[in-house]
Amino acid sequence: MAAKTRAVMVGCGGITRSWLTPLKDMEDVQIVGLVDIVEQNARARAEEYGLADAEIGTELDLVLRLTQPDVVFNCTVPEAHASVSIAAMEFGCHVLQEKPLADSVENARRMIAAAEKAGRILAVIQNRRYDPNIRRLRNVVASQAIGALTTANCDFYLGAHFGGFRDHMPHVLLLDMAIHTFDAARLITGVDPVSVYCKEWNPAGSWYDRDASAVAIFEMTGGLIYTYRGSWCAEGLNTTWESNWHLVGTRGSLHWDGALCIEGEKVAESGGFRSALEAVEIPVFDAGSKVGAHGGVIREFLHSVRTGVRPETSAHDNIKSLAMVFGAIESAETGREVRISVE
Repeated sequence: MAAKTRAVMVGCGGITRSWLTPLKDMEDVQIVGLVDIVEQNARARAEEYGLADAEIGTELDLVLRLTQPDVVFNCTVPEAHASVSIAAMEFGCHVLQEKPLADSVENARRMIAAAEKAGRILAVIQNRRYDPNIRRLRNVVASQAIGALTTANCDFYLGAHFGGFRDHMPHVLLLDMAIHTFDAARLITGVDPVSVYCKEWNPAGSWYDRDASAVAIFEMTGGLIYTYRGSWCAEGLNTTWESNWHLVGTRGSLHWDGALCIEGEKVAESGGFRSALEAVEIPVFDAGSKVGAHGGVIREFLHSVRTGVRPETSAHDNIKSLAMVFGAIESAETGREVRISVE
């Protein structure tokens, strides 16, 4: 039997349950260390998940030296992503980390440069890519069943009463949630951002201190236009967490409700004022290993570590989704259209 991949988890907050639960069933990986600035957080996770043999500590460097891991799972707050991931890669570890990649595009560039220098893999948990429904939708788009895609529109409306720090965050919707939706737009359309114009505001009745609603218009490569409308203080008729999507192609349109319903119509006969339409077949699609939320991303990352094949959520690609977030924020702050570049 091949040796297990040795892993250290850094940051032991509530999100780590989404990691540790699927990791329990992965016999090819062993959690050898848990690190948190509050030691009790690490000890609580060790007890909860039966990790009695894991090294517990508050200092990453020390735990790395004591455990000699192959990989680091970076579950710290965004402001710590760059420092933790760079330190881990400089030690010789591959890194999989929570979204977003970094707290700025500049820090993301630094992280990618560190990964290249160390010859290590750096990837991000974009767990919503690993939903079978979004993979099925992407398959229909890629088949050009509705012709070449020209327009993608999505709505994200939730009345999210988090309490705590989110109630006071600047750009709370764009910073904390939109990375998922923008990354989904790149997956669905197969194109990348060029520019963005964004408007943020805080509606009357909002329970947030700062802007919790936004509208953004992105120009994408190939001339495709992608629009995002969202709010975290919208009561009633809430969408799913995956948004509600309307996609327009040169020969038809698709709708995805963000859950199980994908439907479409395409031109059967043209020439009249309105074309005659017929339903688009939405075939069953086997996404293989590209499913399983956090578990799916972790499995692909571990496979990449063993084979050297760059994972789908590699930082080299994910920086484009991150740039959409910070481009939208810059546009909202300046009131002008912003060009998006990751160079």
